[in-house]
Amino acid sequence: QVQLVESGGGLVQAGGSLRLSCVASGSIFRINSMGWYRQAPGKQRELVAGITSGSSTNYGNSVKGRFTISMDNAKNTVYLQMNSLKPEDTAAYYCNADITRNSGTYYFANNFWGQGTQVTVSS
Repeated sequence: QVQLVESGGGLVQAGGSLRLSCVASGSIFRINSMGWYRQAPGKQRELVAGITSGSSTNYGNSVKGRFTISMDNAKNTVYLQMNSLKPEDTAAYYCNADITRNSGTYYFANNFWGQGTQVTVSS
């Protein structure tokens, strides 16, 4: 199995910064991509940022220019640096990973979610 564990959430004032981390562990052959999603109360889960193993990135429109996603392949860890935080960034942030595992000569990809970490931005 695979586990994703997030950390780094918390309470911050508007204009401040936070850095989220997510570590993947378990039966991993290769991490294909990782990303961050968020969900505010009463709203749908939305993409914040994603990154592939080749370091291609994409961002949600609302965070472009303020958030930066990066990945340390050696540590199976993805980071989300969040700057210039706004109250509307308040949400539970979830780590997501597309991971290839193997069993003998059989390879298969699965998608995994972390348990979430809360980010609260006060005005």
